[in-house]
Amino acid sequence: WREENLPEGQPSLQQSTNQACMVEDILDENLLQSALDLRLGRRFIFQQDNDPKHTAKISKEWLQDNSVNVLEWPSQSPDLNPIEHLWRDLKMAVHRRFPSNLMELERCCKEEWAKLAKDRCAKLVASYSKRLEAGIAAKGASTKY
Repeated sequence: WREENLPEGQPSLQQSTNQACMVEDILDENLLQSALDLRLGRRFIFQQDNDPKHTAKISKEWLQDNSVNVLEWPSQSPDLNPIEHLWRDLKMAVHRRFPSNLMELERCCKEEWAKLAKDRCAKLVASYSKRLEAGIAAKGASTKY
């Protein structure tokens, strides 16, 4: 396939490879240090969805090479992941500000992320078991969450 023959919105092989490398850089620069900062040591289970860049060979190898335990995750289940709700909140807040260029977009994202209420995060984490139960009951289909 040539890139111009891909369906609209479908990333090219080069884009997918670049995204996977970017994920590896993010993991390399943040994951283990965050676990240390949070005093988790190695007693944590890493959660991510099945986005292709997360399941790419380079990402899986990094996680394996760094002995990171990864939570098995059903495909097509964003309603289970608390971060998806925060991404939606962030997207809506940034959209209301109408950034007109990339620098403005980045600034708005950082400012709005800092404004996200800590209790919103806590409530999303606290409701995780309910979302999980709903997902199991729906056999992986959409839920009210």
